[in-house]
Amino acid sequence: MGSVLAHEKWFTAARPEPDWGFLVEPATLAFVAAAILIAVAWRLVARRVGSPELRFLRPLGALSPWIPRLLAIHAGVSLLAQAVDGTYLAPGLHLPEGGFGTALAIVEGAVGVWLVSGVKVRWAAGLLVLAGPLGMLHYGPVAILERADLLGIALFLTVLPPGPDRWGAAEPVEDRVMWAAWYLRVFVGVALIVLALTEKLVNPELALQFLDRYPVLNVFDAVGLPISDLTFVRFAGAVEILFGLLLISGAMPQVAVIVAGIPFNATMFFFGYSELIGHLPVYGAMLVLLVFGSDPRLVKLVPVLTPWARERRSPR
Repeated sequence: MGSVLAHEKWFTAARPEPDWGFLVEPATLAFVAAAILIAVAWRLVARRVGSPELRFLRPLGALSPWIPRLLAIHAGVSLLAQAVDGTYLAPGLHLPEGGFGTALAIVEGAVGVWLVSGVKVRWAAGLLVLAGPLGMLHYGPVAILERADLLGIALFLTVLPPGPDRWGAAEPVEDRVMWAAWYLRVFVGVALIVLALTEKLVNPELALQFLDRYPVLNVFDAVGLPISDLTFVRFAGAVEILFGLLLISGAMPQVAVIVAGIPFNATMFFFGYSELIGHLPVYGAMLVLLVFGSDPRLVKLVPVLTPWARERRSPR
């Protein structure tokens, strides 16, 4: 499962032309349809399961007030490290030469330090939102959409920033938690789905070149199961879409985080520092969902699909 959530563009300079025809091939569509059906079934099963679904993790809910602080640190360390390494928002996006690249590095590093500091983080989160459109001027919209998880984190911290006292503890007001979790889930899920398309299902040649370089990542072939690299690319893309849909759903968040966390952590074994730094924001997002999903006071707010409709139904 190691290559399922490995980001090919972070570790290779190859940029083959997209192949949209691969996406609409019957075999590829079958894998995608299976991912969608599993996500729907997951949501239906969650309705019959009590929450939190893993009761032994309930003590993690005590961390809920400090979740905004911890999330800001995850994102801030990632941004600061990338500014030092000469990349912008993602390890595969190298800063351009000249004044514009220097300006991007300064913005990225400053936002990173600000987030880690925990002081008036809402303003730093606003700058992080602007970092996306700024990056589009050089990298284009698709490359920035691949890091939509950072937008979700920025919006989360805008709605629910760390507090000024008790080492950043924030009061978990229900409507703020609901909106913050929704922004986070949706944009982290969108990032995974976009990556499934741009690095696998719309660009199979990129994934195949990556597997040629790291053949052990085709775990089925590595353990003796006769699955071709092309079939594995379809499987990996579908799994990434499934994880994105599970995060967007928010259903059974404890189990979803544990299931998705296995391949996320496995990739660090192969790719080390760059994978860790690039994935730190996603690790932070998973921590949010795991802790909120373990808090009996907040778990019902995590899977809300339409918070605006819930607000209209809520008594004033």
